[in-house]
Amino acid sequence: MDESFDPDTEPAEQLMLTTHEASERLQNRGLQPKPLCAEDASHLARDRNLLSTFRQTRLEMDAQRNWDLFYKRNSTHFFKDRHWTRREFAELRASEQVIGQTLLVLEAGCGVGNCLFPLLEEEEDVFVYACDFSPRAISFVQENPLYDARRCFAFQCDLTSEALTTNIPMATLHVATLIFVLSSVHPEKMLHVLHNIFQVLHPDGKLLFRDYGVYDHAMMRFKPGRKLSENFYVRQDGTRAFFFSREHVAQLFNDAGFLEVNNEYVFRKTVNPKEGLEADRVFVQGSYRKPVAGVVTRLKAPK
Repeated sequence: MDESFDPDTEPAEQLMLTTHEASERLQNRGLQPKPLCAEDASHLARDRNLLSTFRQTRLEMDAQRNWDLFYKRNSTHFFKDRHWTRREFAELRASEQVIGQTLLVLEAGCGVGNCLFPLLEEEEDVFVYACDFSPRAISFVQENPLYDARRCFAFQCDLTSEALTTNIPMATLHVATLIFVLSSVHPEKMLHVLHNIFQVLHPDGKLLFRDYGVYDHAMMRFKPGRKLSENFYVRQDGTRAFFFSREHVAQLFNDAGFLEVNNEYVFRKTVNPKEGLEADRVFVQGSYRKPVAGVVTRLKAPK
């Protein structure tokens, strides 16, 4: 398996996957990180050399290009539809949230619509804004036969530098999702992303988060020469991945003005009985709320 693979989002033909029922049996949650075995601890201890400043600057400059090339190579076939999001996040079920209103949702980092289209199919009373860094990804979304301009609006946006309020009225959304997105952003720009989403959420609106956790199988598979900074790596295709601790996530959201609702590790053992393979996956999952009466914490200004 390539270090970029993620069992929650990748196609079955490229990845060892369980059925839905087996996945549920092999998933648990906790507040402490995965214990490291001696081999993994030694691997991390040895991997101390970072890519040069020049190469790291180049990767940041080419970030959009690298994701656009990713979608050019893989089209709409790489990621699986995320039907699990409504199971994991009750906030995405319109009937439980805003009686008598259309649930307004933002999918930040929508890719080719693998969360967007299942949500539109499963929820009648919902309108979804969807944005992505890659213009090519947005083109795939807009060309999808399920795309309905009466129920969704997809647009290209660099969440680190372009204001969402250009396309979404300020303080209007009930829910926003940030699922396997923040890990691809340079750590110094993560706070920009959260501030950006904060602006379009309605008071008491929720931001739903899921991303790679420290010591995830993908993190342990990176070979020497791929490290950018602590818990931050580059894949062979130039896209990047950060691996979060619960504490780091909590601090980021607090600095952005959010109130924590929950924040936990999700541990999954993904298996392929036919190949006799298994992988220990670690994610951080949480939900955060925009305060009702203004910002109750002092916002930390993004760099």
